[in-house]
Amino acid sequence: MSDYIVEMKNISKSFPGVRALSNVDLSVKKGEVHALVGENGAGKSTLIKILTGAYQKDAGTIIFDGKEVEVKNPHFSKSIGIHAVYQDITLAMHLSVGENFFLGELPMSSPFTVDWKNVYSTAGDVLASLDLNIDPHMLIKNLPVAKQEMVAIAKAIYEKSKLMIFDEPTALLTNEESEELFKIIARLKSEGIGIIYISHRLEEVFRFCDTVTILKDGRYIATMPTKDTNEDELISLMVGRKIEEMYYFEHHKESEVVLSVRDLTKKKVFQGIHFDLHKGEILGMFGLVGSGRTDIMLSIFGATKYDEGSIAFFGKPAKVHKPRQAIELGFGLVPENRRTQGLALPLSVKTNINLLQYKKISRFGIAISRSQELNIAKSFIQELSIKTPSEDAIVRNLSGGNQQKVVISKCLANRPKIMIFDEPTVGIDVGSKEEIYKLLEKLTREGTSVIFISSYLPEVIGVSDRIVVISEGRQMGIVDRRGATEERIMRLASGIEENSGKIESEAV
Repeated sequence: MSDYIVEMKNISKSFPGVRALSNVDLSVKKGEVHALVGENGAGKSTLIKILTGAYQKDAGTIIFDGKEVEVKNPHFSKSIGIHAVYQDITLAMHLSVGENFFLGELPMSSPFTVDWKNVYSTAGDVLASLDLNIDPHMLIKNLPVAKQEMVAIAKAIYEKSKLMIFDEPTALLTNEESEELFKIIARLKSEGIGIIYISHRLEEVFRFCDTVTILKDGRYIATMPTKDTNEDELISLMVGRKIEEMYYFEHHKESEVVLSVRDLTKKKVFQGIHFDLHKGEILGMFGLVGSGRTDIMLSIFGATKYDEGSIAFFGKPAKVHKPRQAIELGFGLVPENRRTQGLALPLSVKTNINLLQYKKISRFGIAISRSQELNIAKSFIQELSIKTPSEDAIVRNLSGGNQQKVVISKCLANRPKIMIFDEPTVGIDVGSKEEIYKLLEKLTREGTSVIFISSYLPEVIGVSDRIVVISEGRQMGIVDRRGATEERIMRLASGIEENSGKIESEAV
């Protein structure tokens, strides 16, 4: 018996004008968590679609559970024990949890009667076995995204999965929800199920993946145990550059203050927040989960109300109660969850980029100038190198990195003076991250000021001029980039005062 649940050898695939895969190998052992990493366009999705039967390979061999197979369609893939859990949940949203378990093959108690008791008791037992408190009678659409994902996993386990594929599974999950997922993955591993784990979050790869395979431009680069490599090496293999080189750019902070926040307080959320933002500055904001950093930015942007304090914009008091007022003042916000807060997913790239422009490019808000609409979309598609079949492509079909670029384009089309980026690089590939860093440099060089929120310490230290550190709603200090270390920032974020008792901060 082979130790491998799947062996993909010399897999090649071409589309008209594009060589998507060229002699790619991927072998996953039973009970192994195997990471698959690479930039957008590296070939990860194509390889997985061949394994799940969505695409047919042009050449190569697939051996599953010791036998060579031809995976002709998704139905065959599932029948032999291959299941995938995607970032976009593939469940029947209008049906119940139990109905999704038996989709297409509901058990019958008689020729004309569904055995509903069996449906819900079976689904309930599987969910309970995974310690998931989910009512099998609930409609999928009424469940949070995290629970929808757990249902998809439970369904795969019920269908006797031998190989589970996770494609960016934590992209829309909170840290606490991600922890629940990791526990389930550990259990699947202990039961001998092979796991392919695709993620742009390299910290997850090193946390629980046993092995990592790197693809680049549709070609196989290397496979190695995660314990024998590090983040710098992986990034270098994926993109040909070291991680510190990605953060290197000129800083353009000037003395002029464009935003002043004084004693901003929202009861039970944050208190006494105070900082200045300078022209051309990148002001980082760091805090652990629950610190209130996003709540602070949403209050400044007018999306939520604050109780006390003041905000001044270019030296003048600003009363911002709605996002529209902030946008008119010159703010732009790239929200933490681009899919639910930043995009109209069913609409086109062109429409999304122009969402804030239609009032300006139409007569009486009705007669839209189609030429202006198209020109604006095309200019940002080119400027930000958005990879899309056309400006009319539906935005939900783009990769995570390109969706993020559409959100940014929507904001930049309004020519903001201040840009707020909240976790802008979560769930996107290394190459897209570097493009966002270069955009930050361009914006600040042109005089735009940036507030940059990130939970990834090397990133926030690497791009920021100064860093506001928040702990449980309290501002612990403002640290200059020249004195910023991961240890120092983490001490402050954990609520620990520095030994000297001195924290670099601005006078109120």
